[in-house]
Amino acid sequence: MNVLVAGGAGYIGSHTCKALAAAGHTPVVFDSLEKGHRESVKWGALIEADLGDRDALRRAFAGGEIGGVIHFAAYIAVGESMKQPVRYFRNSVANTLNLLEAMVEAGVDRIVFSSTDAVYGDPERVPIPEDHPYRPVSVYGESKLMVERLLEWFGVCHGIASARLRYFNAAGADPEGEAGEDHEPETHLIPLALAAAAGRIPHLEMFGTDWPTPDGTPIRDYIHVTDLADAHVRAMRRLVETRESFTANLGTGTGHTVREVLRAVERATGRPVPVIEKPRRDGDAISLVADAARARDLLGWSPRHSSLDEIAETAWRWYNRTH
Repeated sequence: MNVLVAGGAGYIGSHTCKALAAAGHTPVVFDSLEKGHRESVKWGALIEADLGDRDALRRAFAGGEIGGVIHFAAYIAVGESMKQPVRYFRNSVANTLNLLEAMVEAGVDRIVFSSTDAVYGDPERVPIPEDHPYRPVSVYGESKLMVERLLEWFGVCHGIASARLRYFNAAGADPEGEAGEDHEPETHLIPLALAAAAGRIPHLEMFGTDWPTPDGTPIRDYIHVTDLADAHVRAMRRLVETRESFTANLGTGTGHTVREVLRAVERATGRPVPVIEKPRRDGDAISLVADAARARDLLGWSPRHSSLDEIAETAWRWYNRTH
């Protein structure tokens, strides 16, 4: 079917468009290109517009050809969200209301939503299950949780079936080199480590080396973007088959420290990663690791590309191609 992919010119969105096309669907990208990239739209048409443009949304759904929606469009910088809360709430919450209103008007009743582990805040227990208390510690996390609640109410009031997929740390690049990570500014660990190894930045800043972990650095659950894309296609298929809403974590269930990630980057590049150690940042958690059993059970999904070495190797190949 035709799937409207909001934010489909971005990192995870572009990989998901490739996965949709491989599964026989036709992605229709709806993206303002504020953060996304025109050259990343390779597997379907592009509607260049913002979710704040209600008329553009109505035109996108006109004709009744869209069968479902996958929603990635959002700002992602946690620190920035604390400095610009109005901008983040408007972008995530108000714009999602526009999207849902257009879906209701068009009779489209399936949506897969890009959520985050940030809805949990600093976890009480690890691995983190979906029924863990919600305690966001950032505007970014709160805005994602608010959208999840919107989706629940639009299910009650309008019959929209939704999949709320809570990512842990997306990483890596398309193994065939057709898509990859390219944020501006870049805030994610692995591309920054690659830039430091390549000499494009003088060093990587490592925040916190005194955590109660095996090597003193925080632990995170890294999931390959190709595995994330596969989960989105499976989630849409489940919504079509069952019309039942659900929430699921997307992660490997295995955590890695920052130093372990840097060693994987050094193996992939054959170069050292210069590091400057910094104090802990406010709001950082010791360990964020997913309990991903629900995704396995509901979607028949399991990560296939998410070893640290494959993540680092695919990211390095993409980095060399684009820098």
